[in-house]
Amino acid sequence: MSKSKHIFPVNRVEGDLDIRIEVEDGVVIDAWSIGTMFRGIESILKGRAALDGLVITPRVCGICSSSHLKAAALALDMIFDAKVPDNARRVRNATLIVEQIQNDIRHPFLLFMPDFANVAYKDNPLYGEAVRRYEPFRGETAVQTIQESKRLIEIISILGGQWPHSSFMVPGGVVSVPDPDDIIQCRQLLRIFRVWFEKRVLGCTLDRFRDVKSESDLFSWLDECAAHRESDIGFYVRFSKKAGLDRIGTGHGNFISFGSHELPEKSSVKGINGSSYYLPAGFFSGRKIFTFDQDKIAEDVSYSLYDDYGKSRHPFEGLTNPHWAGDKSEKYSWAKAPRYDGMPAETGPLAEMIISSNPLFKDLAGNNGPSVFVRELARLVRPLHLIPVLDEWLKEILKDKGGFYESCKKPEKGEGFGLVQAPRGALGHWVTVKNSKIDRYQIITPTTWNGSPRDSKNVRGPWEEALVGTNIKDKDNPVEVEHVIRSFDPCLVCTVHVIDVRKK
Repeated sequence: MSKSKHIFPVNRVEGDLDIRIEVEDGVVIDAWSIGTMFRGIESILKGRAALDGLVITPRVCGICSSSHLKAAALALDMIFDAKVPDNARRVRNATLIVEQIQNDIRHPFLLFMPDFANVAYKDNPLYGEAVRRYEPFRGETAVQTIQESKRLIEIISILGGQWPHSSFMVPGGVVSVPDPDDIIQCRQLLRIFRVWFEKRVLGCTLDRFRDVKSESDLFSWLDECAAHRESDIGFYVRFSKKAGLDRIGTGHGNFISFGSHELPEKSSVKGINGSSYYLPAGFFSGRKIFTFDQDKIAEDVSYSLYDDYGKSRHPFEGLTNPHWAGDKSEKYSWAKAPRYDGMPAETGPLAEMIISSNPLFKDLAGNNGPSVFVRELARLVRPLHLIPVLDEWLKEILKDKGGFYESCKKPEKGEGFGLVQAPRGALGHWVTVKNSKIDRYQIITPTTWNGSPRDSKNVRGPWEEALVGTNIKDKDNPVEVEHVIRSFDPCLVCTVHVIDVRKK
């Protein structure tokens, strides 16, 4: 038997990420996820005016700034005891959906599938086609993805004034009021995107693919006609099976969703499984879905580069005091280790599908586990569920003559939280206000859930666990490891921000 340890930076992710793995006879037997810089946003916010979070937190990330804005606004809605009009909810939801959809096509075609053009697959009969589709800056789908997602994101600019880093959501609603021409323009942009998505990505209508409800349905759909096989999802299914992506990246099998897109009081859109959100909240473990309770969230810093504070803490009590303990310390990441009811949990589109009891993903994950293949497929098909909901809410804005903002009092103290499903999964902001100033601000991002280090029980984070058991064919080109990590859509921009270059 031969053992070896490797540490390597992972590129084509948002931010800076190092992965350390231990390999025995070509198989990963242990893994460590290393966030390489300190996140300072919580410290920056302390002592600022309560509303400053609406301006600062969208700058945490340029990919999901609307998600951070909405989480910040929801936390202040709670503190200010604000009532949000239906139209404001629709506008907030619409911008978040657009942000989710643009990421759901950018990540697969610009970050994940370029690995299909890796020389490791040069003997794969689909390799030439993969290069033609996904070669960075040149691939047909890659170029079209940039063009189409750029056009789609204009919807946020119309509704919110700019993207990224907009600040149009406030306690009590939104400050931008779209006129009928704005909504008509948004619907036209969505229609253009839908035509492209159906033709290029799905190879069929949204309704046709929605009938795919099992693994056998998926392969029947694939063989139904050339348009299905030649679509990008069709190619993804064909290539992934040949590459064995359905056999790697399982992980713990726990999933968390905060729920997304709270329903207006009057709307034709109904929540899945009777939820007050279009996408329900929940926690999945041991093949069971449990009712979500944010009180069960806690962060552990046993292996994180922060001052220890004993047992794990709920975000309202959390501290973010950086502490470099030296190279010999067991601490190894600037990311904390969030846990739900003491357990690590994966979040993202697959978690939403599992907790929504989507039949296709219940079947796929039930048969083969939450593999790389299933995880990325969930991201690819999420837009087909969101596009009709977005269009319906845009139509309802045209019909509803109600307002977009309701004034509310600004209390001097209070605490609140805002929970949303960002493009990459569960995002939470926890805020405490004293004397009209921010006394405490804690953020848990999707990548903090997925890329967390070990906890006090020495339990690995989700993608650390998902790496274990991965067979590496070429240690100098560990594309299998990169598949696993990228299937979680890492965004270390959210996890890391500041480092003092004067110190090691």
